[in-house]
Amino acid sequence: MSKKTLVLGASLNESRYSNIAIRRLREKNIPVVAFGLREGVVDDVTIDIARKEYKDVDTITLYLNPKRQQEYYDYILTLKPKRVIFNPGTENIELIKLLNEKRIETEVACTLVLLKINQY
Repeated sequence: MSKKTLVLGASLNESRYSNIAIRRLREKNIPVVAFGLREGVVDDVTIDIARKEYKDVDTITLYLNPKRQQEYYDYILTLKPKRVIFNPGTENIELIKLLNEKRIETEVACTLVLLKINQY
């Protein structure tokens, strides 16, 4: 089953966790779309700098701190993902409440760990 994932806060820097997450997701053959501040490509995934209306997004994995997330609340809700993963340092009670009101599952976890233990 496909769990198309949007990496929100994607980076071209290979040492950043968002970049590593893109590569690990692709290693597991999970479809990935990515949004970041700089356009580029990680493996076979293009990092977009414009907010696209991605279709069939199952999961959004966040790599933005809570303050930076605020401008993306409506965008995240518009995509109607099944779940949003709050990676370490991205935990945001305000956004979690908004997502829960829309019956979108939230998970405070590390995408890299979830992938490693096959719990993604």
